[in-house]
Amino acid sequence: MRTAADMSSDLEISRRAVLKPVTEVAAAAGIPEDALELYGRYKAKIDPLRVPPRGTRGKVVLVTAMSPTPAGEGKSTVTVGLGDALAKAGVSTVIALREPSLGPVLGMKGGATGGGYSQVAPMEDINLHFTGDFHAITTANNALAALLDNSIYQGNTLGIDPRRITFRRVMDMNDRSLRDIVIGLGGPVQGTPRQDGFDITVASEIMAVFCLARDLADLKARLARITVGYTYDRRPVTVRDLGAEGALTLLLKDAVKPNLVQTLAGTPALVHGGPFANIAHGCNSVIATELARTVADVVVTEAGFGADLGAEKYMDITARAADVAPDAVVLVATIRALKMQGGVPRSELDRADRAALEAGTPNLLRHIGNIRKFGLNPVVAINTFSTDTPEELEWLLRWCAAEGVPAAAADVWAQGGGGTGGDALAVRVRAALAEPASFRHLYPLELPVEEKIRTVAREIYGADDVEFSVSARRRLEEIRAGGWDSLPVCMAKTQYSFSDNAALLGAPTGFTVHVRDLILKTGAGFVVALTGAVMTMPGLPKSPAALRMDVAADGTPQGLF
Repeated sequence: MRTAADMSSDLEISRRAVLKPVTEVAAAAGIPEDALELYGRYKAKIDPLRVPPRGTRGKVVLVTAMSPTPAGEGKSTVTVGLGDALAKAGVSTVIALREPSLGPVLGMKGGATGGGYSQVAPMEDINLHFTGDFHAITTANNALAALLDNSIYQGNTLGIDPRRITFRRVMDMNDRSLRDIVIGLGGPVQGTPRQDGFDITVASEIMAVFCLARDLADLKARLARITVGYTYDRRPVTVRDLGAEGALTLLLKDAVKPNLVQTLAGTPALVHGGPFANIAHGCNSVIATELARTVADVVVTEAGFGADLGAEKYMDITARAADVAPDAVVLVATIRALKMQGGVPRSELDRADRAALEAGTPNLLRHIGNIRKFGLNPVVAINTFSTDTPEELEWLLRWCAAEGVPAAAADVWAQGGGGTGGDALAVRVRAALAEPASFRHLYPLELPVEEKIRTVAREIYGADDVEFSVSARRRLEEIRAGGWDSLPVCMAKTQYSFSDNAALLGAPTGFTVHVRDLILKTGAGFVVALTGAVMTMPGLPKSPAALRMDVAADGTPQGLF
């Protein structure tokens, strides 16, 4: 367990690790050297076309979690620890993770490289600019925005209505002041004045297309299908109409190659793509996951936030886009988070409270039931903390057994999966992988978009019904008229509650989900439903993490977690 005697920061632990040259990591995974494009000694991009396929494809373990709390659940830490534990047990394993966004890194959520002795490294590089993928995605997005506005300025031969442009600019930073802006001011030579705004890069359709494309050709085809706005007579205008898909693909041709790094224990890890799960689909790139299946017997990947968000989207969006359906699911929980779901304030989570622990289990139980709706019985991973008592841990393990779900404690922050911290969890996961797969989607694509949203709200969130605003109703009509009703839905919702109200903890009932608008993503191939007050451009907290960061005279990062 994590103890006061070993409370080094994640950065300090990572910095002390002795990493293998990335060429050795690749060779151990069966990735030939001529498939690598080196970014120094410890990072490389991989050209999937140069990796020979094996006779079999690896199985997929999807790691998800109960509803997140400010106390933290450690989903990425468990993902890395499990991958290390499986590799230590002799299982050919590759981990597939998302890249961190600078918005949360400099804001309040932190990075996405795991923690303690279950990290991918070099963590400071991964959590900052890494190999430049997010910059390429941001540039491609804003190049498209510039080409769109230039088409209007240069005579508007496509007849684009400036009032009906749906494509927004992006940046990889939390900046609430850019959510709604006016561009083109200053006279005719400055362009056409219109209302515009910025989203965060990880919520952009370019990011979604990047992560759902299966190869470069599919990427180009998806980019061409992106709808950027509508003409004066309400016809959709696409990237293909602008003739911009070639340039956008050119800007992304290197970024689309997966990034290879390693865990502190030396397990190969592909870190690639990074859509948020509360406002986007929340999974790493399909290209990385399929590449991992090509070279390993088991791929451990994760979906963002709770199972009601990232996991549902993995099942209903990502697993439809590619052959990456999960063979097993791990559901991460902590005693601290369960107590918080049971009503205990964050300041009192360190004290033993069996009653609060029990009061929080309905949240976990609903997530367990939701995973079962996809035909899979999850393995519960109890990510342990030093404040957990043996009595609380034993009670939770008995509770899981009574609910018919396998469970194991995972002390992977302090001991690492390469140590003994993930052994029990690895045993449970291997047993789950030995069971016949019976995966199914939550809804058929033939269901209208309105009913898909209702199905997710009722079946996954536990809502009574869905209420659509006037604007959302209008969008539903446009979707039906345009022939897009067969697309899956991507729910944009607070991560802190099953409802669209962040204050409703536990497993609330008797509530209505409010859909205020719908955004059509024809390139990504889904419809985003904006619920409650969720924003596609987050803001910074009162005390951003950036204010505690610095760099030493020798270039060594400081304060990075």
